[in-house]
Amino acid sequence: MSGEDDRLHVVEPTLQSDVGHCLSFASSLCQAAAGRPVTLWIGRGGPLPDFPPWVTVERHFLRRLRRPQALLLYRRLLATPGRVLVATAGRLDLLLLGWAAGGRAIPAGKVHLFFHWFRDSPSKRRTLRAVAERQPGLTLLGPTPSVVGIFRACGVTRAEVVPYPITPSAPPIAPTPFRHVLFAGAPRQDKGFGRFVDLVEALSRSAPRLPVALQRDLTGASRYEEATRRDLARLDAIRYPALTTLPEPLPAAGYAAQFQGAICVQPYVPEEFADRVSGVTLDALSAGSPVVALAGTWTARAVERFGAGVVAADAGPEALAAAVREVVARHAELSALARAAGLALRDENDAGRLYRAVVGAGPSAAS
Repeated sequence: MSGEDDRLHVVEPTLQSDVGHCLSFASSLCQAAAGRPVTLWIGRGGPLPDFPPWVTVERHFLRRLRRPQALLLYRRLLATPGRVLVATAGRLDLLLLGWAAGGRAIPAGKVHLFFHWFRDSPSKRRTLRAVAERQPGLTLLGPTPSVVGIFRACGVTRAEVVPYPITPSAPPIAPTPFRHVLFAGAPRQDKGFGRFVDLVEALSRSAPRLPVALQRDLTGASRYEEATRRDLARLDAIRYPALTTLPEPLPAAGYAAQFQGAICVQPYVPEEFADRVSGVTLDALSAGSPVVALAGTWTARAVERFGAGVVAADAGPEALAAAVREVVARHAELSALARAAGLALRDENDAGRLYRAVVGAGPSAAS
């Protein structure tokens, strides 16, 4: 097999700089390739860290032209050697690949799509059934059985559970003392940002005033959320003296550093995150940061599995504040459990599993 036959093309338009989870996703996958050729098709944007020499980076996508560019790129990749992985897939990618194929069957094993999560709806199920009928060679991957179960229920025969790929940073050699209560990542409604603001208000009414840190990074979906803008204004009105606002956007090193000594509060909406893997949870535990979560979420089950934090009794501010103060009181113990969880999850979520799922089967040459 030639090098080009063995090449993995990773399509990730949302990767534009060294900010966000998609960099960790892509970097870990490139490391897993271990010398075999990879091409990253990414967005045009800010600086990126150096990738290994076997990785070619193509700055391809412009935000306003992403859809037509993706259609043309899929058409091109379907006609060239190598395998294709759509790293953050959605229903649009299924439609674009069908159009790019032009009525021809995409060979089994040629294209894999990784769905980080799947918001179920009748219209999306109709799309899945059409894909199962017209392009049975497509492989749909998901990080949890519930996501993949939807694919299979719609007749998709090539559907596999593959752990969310991430290579967490090594846990600190020595325990890190408590530093701050953290809301990591962009503030969004589905991530319970309003509940976090309620928590800050509750903390402001009691002593001692715990240090709090968060990003004011209105990116992605949060750019369009008026409720999130109102929550930020409400946060400003609290005038909490122990609040630190982190620069936006955070580069990779700054993003990782915020978890050191942190209690990571994730009051995510259970209906949205019932079985949705959280990259923030993986990042927090890999850094030895205990987590406060809400019952009914994937994060809560991870916390309970390892004892690496506290699951709040409910989403109210007093319940969240009580959970935070419990973690503060048990910080050394829970940090050690979080570090152990991070080590275990590093093995379970080894990016090599995804790499092998994509390159280990099926034809790689053009149809």
